[in-house]
Parts: sequence; structure tokens; C-alpha cells
Amino acid sequence: MKKEINTSMAPAAIGPYSQAIKVGNLVYTSGQIPINPATGNFVEGGIKEQTRQSLTNVKTILEEAGLTMANVVKTTVFLADMNDFADMNAVYAEFFAEQSGKAERFAEPYPARSAVAVKTLPKGALVEIEVLAIV
Repeated sequence: MKKEINTSMAPAAIGPYSQAIKVGNLVYTSGQIPINPATGNFVEGGIKEQTRQSLTNVKTILEEAGLTMANVVKTTVFLADMNDFADMNAVYAEFFAEQSGKAERFAEPYPARSAVAVKTLPKGALVEIEVLAIV
């Protein structure tokens, strides 16, 4: 049986879809674009800021389901321009890092990931990110 996951801390769905769906021990998020849920607008800045907001939206949806980014097993990143890959990747890495003492190290194993360039994204976003997490 499927269960809808919904939080006001992430942008509301603007169509016939859910922010996330839980089925068994899996949570599937819808693609998140860089909308700040407090304003309903894109965050200011470029790919780094947009990636950070998209992943923050994903994170808050997962938190609503009682999960963290450590539960993510697969991500899909859609980019409007593959030239933005390195900057997106730098911010992406921050969301899968863990604090240990004075140094930050990357949490392993990392989720599997696909990253593709697409012709356009909703509302002209530079990035959209969806994840699959395990409970």
C-alpha cells in the first residue's frame, strides 16, 4: 500500500503528483527544483545555490518521512547545462558528507546516481533532483 509524504517545509506540488510516496520500505521523492517554500520563488544565484535549495527540499521531505540523506540509495540529477556538473557536484557532496571531529569526511557508500542534461526544466530551473531512499 502506498502512503503520501507531504510537508509544508518543501514546495507544494503544483500538479497531480505528491512530494513523495512511501511503498513498503522505499520512499520515492518527486523531482525537486530550487523553489524556496517560504517565498514560492527560486533562490537567487546560480547552479550552486539552486542545487543547495533542491537538495534542501529533498532533505526536508525525507525528514517528514523520518529519514535522512543517509537513507538515500539512488539519486537522479537533471541539469539544464552539463557544464554546471562540477559546481553541482561540489554542493551535492556536502549533502552526503558527515561531520567527524574536526574534519569532514564523505559518508560511504555513496548513493548510486545518474546525472543527465535535459533540454529544459520546469520554470527554467538549472537543476532538478529526485531520490529513492530506503527505510
